[in-house]
Amino acid sequence: MATATNVEATAVNTIEWLSAPATTIVVPVYQRQYRWDIGGCERLLADIRAVAHEDDTHRHFIGSILSAQDASETDLILIDGQQRITTLMLLVAALHHAVRDADPTMAAELERVLVRADDTSRTKLRPHHAWAEYYESVILDRRGDEERESRFDDNYAFFRSQVHADEAPRIWRGLQKIEHVSITLSANANAQQIFESLNSTGEPLRDHELIHNYILMGLSHAEQLDVEERFWLPIERHTGEAIGAFWRHYLVMTTGREVAANGEHGVYSAFRHSFPRVNVERLQADAETWRHYAEIYGILLDPTLEKDAELRRQLEHINTFGKAAYPLAMTAYSEHARGLISRNELLETLEWTQALYLRRALVNLPTERLIARLCRARTAGRDALMRAFARITPSDERVSAVLKYIELPHAAYVLGRLEGVDDTSAFDVEHIVPVAPGEAWSGDGSRTWSEYSEDEQNSHRTLAPTLGNLTLLEQSLAERVFGASYPDKLTDAYARSAVAATKQLFETPAWGTAAISQRTARLSAELLRIWARPTLPEIDDDGLTPVLDAVRRRGWPAGWDREFDYVEYRGEHWETKDVRALFNRVFRRAWTDDRPAAIAYCTKHGGPIYNEMAWKGQWDALDDENFLYMGWDSNYMMSAAQGMLEESGIAAEVFVKYSYIGNVM
Repeated sequence: MATATNVEATAVNTIEWLSAPATTIVVPVYQRQYRWDIGGCERLLADIRAVAHEDDTHRHFIGSILSAQDASETDLILIDGQQRITTLMLLVAALHHAVRDADPTMAAELERVLVRADDTSRTKLRPHHAWAEYYESVILDRRGDEERESRFDDNYAFFRSQVHADEAPRIWRGLQKIEHVSITLSANANAQQIFESLNSTGEPLRDHELIHNYILMGLSHAEQLDVEERFWLPIERHTGEAIGAFWRHYLVMTTGREVAANGEHGVYSAFRHSFPRVNVERLQADAETWRHYAEIYGILLDPTLEKDAELRRQLEHINTFGKAAYPLAMTAYSEHARGLISRNELLETLEWTQALYLRRALVNLPTERLIARLCRARTAGRDALMRAFARITPSDERVSAVLKYIELPHAAYVLGRLEGVDDTSAFDVEHIVPVAPGEAWSGDGSRTWSEYSEDEQNSHRTLAPTLGNLTLLEQSLAERVFGASYPDKLTDAYARSAVAATKQLFETPAWGTAAISQRTARLSAELLRIWARPTLPEIDDDGLTPVLDAVRRRGWPAGWDREFDYVEYRGEHWETKDVRALFNRVFRRAWTDDRPAAIAYCTKHGGPIYNEMAWKGQWDALDDENFLYMGWDSNYMMSAAQGMLEESGIAAEVFVKYSYIGNVM
């Protein structure tokens, strides 16, 4: 046996451990639901059959089981191992039910694993109360023949179908050869830290499950139940399957920094950084806030929950572009709900957001890493937010130019707003000139498509997916005139449409490139009015990235030495070519302009400015007594430069312009 101050680890026989009269295992509130599938059960059963064939020296190791003593000192709180122990219990139950009539002796041995010695109506393993009834009804064989409702039922049914009375001795022999390492924690052990290190085995927990564990693990069982019922379960109800996205968007909103959705638990790491200490007092206040934003998130996911018709319509429009804008929408909606901003300001923010996404889609600009900077700007008020939107929203001139020839993105949404159709679900996007006209198609009723010159055909095909050639048409009418010539469409469909803009086509007797261009010009003016850019004298930002959103790009081609074209520092133009140069100049400038802030940062973070060159490496002298260490890797340098600028309050005034290669890497 190996012992440590707060941890005791012992290799044990799993069946003996479960059979001990004193063993009662409680699954705490924060544990995720049981999720082993039949494939996992099949592998476990195969392993047990295999070890059953071996001699008595062979064992099957199932890993470690982490538990802690309950305050009552009568129960073990199962911190890690729920999935394996539950599956073993289901297999033992299936075996017990298969032999209880044929082999009472084996049935009694199996029963000692399943139920408590002092009360055979209670199971040894006590799951989360939300699904305890399902589990216990399976283990105690109370389910009857009704439809299966849980993973417990499914896996038990699999084991029951595979384990027969004639094979029972073999399965039981294999079960008795299972071993695990039992890790028991004292009251002083850091259960969350140990749990995370062990979670590399088995099915990894997702970020929201780690957050759930983190906020509940240090509480008593009664406190866990209270927080679970009042806060966590409502958060789950409001966000559903999108709970992981909710936490990421919530952290983007509150921190004003992008949070990685992939990688090694980026969302959970950001959560722990934002909430480094979780105790009952703080948790009560924080959880109220989380529940509030989760309710808003639920409305964003399903705008039909919003009672205000205009707000509902705008939230539906936001969803056209996915969930990326949710952090900004959440904070604006919350401020309106709490009476901090007017309804008009909320609607204005939603309109600006749509204009940003649509215009950038039209001019083929990326939309990643935009919302965090807008959330930061919002904390400084409406004017700061308006300037931030104006800076990254393409101008009228750029949008007008591309509308003449590009395929219209989000066509149903755009046409719906242009043509006054709130619900476009019953309409098709009608191409007046078909994308692929048939040989008999005609735009004027006199010349057929086969009589058009090659240049004319190419011009028509090019303009077919553009704004001027598109309109909304009722699906029943669209089916009637599919592939028909323009004059036939006019009489058989367009004239009968309830959409005013479609009916208006009847005023144009012939259709061709000139008509498309004229209609494009008219609709473009309306599009620019509806999806308006904030009216500020600022110009497009030349692709500048706020320094807090800058990331170290991966890899460089041989011989390429420019990561940045330049850096814009509080109105100054710096010819700074890479992260190393940026790091050096930021700290040199801080040392010159605001030495107390630079000293405070370095004291808090342990560098990178020191009063001596304490070790060998690359140093840059700031003066005779202070030195900047230049030997860090580029990721540290980027983080340090961002931290220095953020903590000194000037990060919002610093931008980087990536070089061409920096943008594509």
